[in-house]
Amino acid sequence: MRRADKGNEPRSVADNRSLPDKLRNSHPTVSPMTLASRLLLTFALILCSACIPAWADVGNAPGENLEVSLVTYGPGEIYWERFGHDAIELRDTVSGEEINFNYGVFNFDEKNFFLNFARGRMHYLIDAEVTTDEENFYKQAGRSVTKQRLALTPQQAAALRDFLFWNLRPENAGYNYDYYVDNCTTRVRDALDRALGGVIKARLTTLPGGMTYRQQTVRLMSAQPWLMLILDLGLGPYADHPLNAWQESFLPETLQTNLRAVTLTDGHGGTQPLVQSEDLLAPNHLNVPPATAPDLRIPLGIAGLVFAVLIVLAWHRARRVYALLGSIFLLLAGIVGLLMLALWTLTAHHSAWANANLLLFNPLAFALVRSLWGTKRQSPSFSRAANSILLLQLLALLLAVLLHLMPGVVQQNQPWILFALPIWLMLAWTLRQRKWA
Repeated sequence: MRRADKGNEPRSVADNRSLPDKLRNSHPTVSPMTLASRLLLTFALILCSACIPAWADVGNAPGENLEVSLVTYGPGEIYWERFGHDAIELRDTVSGEEINFNYGVFNFDEKNFFLNFARGRMHYLIDAEVTTDEENFYKQAGRSVTKQRLALTPQQAAALRDFLFWNLRPENAGYNYDYYVDNCTTRVRDALDRALGGVIKARLTTLPGGMTYRQQTVRLMSAQPWLMLILDLGLGPYADHPLNAWQESFLPETLQTNLRAVTLTDGHGGTQPLVQSEDLLAPNHLNVPPATAPDLRIPLGIAGLVFAVLIVLAWHRARRVYALLGSIFLLLAGIVGLLMLALWTLTAHHSAWANANLLLFNPLAFALVRSLWGTKRQSPSFSRAANSILLLQLLALLLAVLLHLMPGVVQQNQPWILFALPIWLMLAWTLRQRKWA
């Protein structure tokens, strides 16, 4: 998805179109003519006007003059561009005017933008731009540009045009953005499906998707490893449900691929492909995202084991280092737990709700930090409280493992179980020891 530096209200295409120049003099002076000369001149003007096509543009062209295309832009380098982008192009074959309609505009200057973003209430807009300007932006950024010409009837093309212009009105332009079910690509998908009478949805819901929301997210964000890990940690079971091709078409390049499988009636008892032609207008010059999601189990499992070994070694040889390492983990676990709890209870980010990683990282960790720095002279009452909290955390770990092994459990959080389990076990073992220096 992308950010466009525009105002709160999208521009109307009709406001930007260029009209033919008007005659400077509405009543010019002419010399007297004979009747025959006047008749001859009138006939010549009629003949010439019949040879010149009437001026039109996308906004008022008849449906038979409209050509509809899906334009897909490849992923960019900035994190909000990693998912790619797309637009609907309407072209008037008579005037040659080409306009791109896209749903990917947001405004950093919007009141409470970052607060709304944190609460999961992001406001996006539809906008329209001249195709050349839009495509040049992506070409200069090194991103691929692909155009698929679609087989809409004149009536469908006109209906799509009318809907897009209605959507451009300030009172209709905004919508509440959702990463997976209501974004700049699903809006394009739904607009095309609406114009085609539901043909796209009817076809794609019968086809299985290739990946889950989590797998697609991790795959596309793999160029930014830290952000990829944060997103994977914060996604709940919603992100792991199997998808069909319609649902997975929340991504521009996936929608581009899936439209190739859609066919329409040709009006003569047969069928024709929805995609009439496909042209690569600009190649990709950036790093291409991997075809599959990286497997995080091995790297996170190794990281957890290494950290656990360091804790044990430090406990034997350098108690202050041990306390420091343990405190870092416990503080991070507590902070992460608070954030995941806030996402579940205080925001509309439903993809983060009911996150099983709360069993691995939660605010209980804060209560154990002091026990890492304890000595023989620590009070028995505090020791009993710490032991109770530690036991509760170990039960939470056991529950996380059992939930993952039970049939029907959706959330795929094996990497984080493999990371957290050895660290918690080594912390528990060292905390239970009574031989303090």
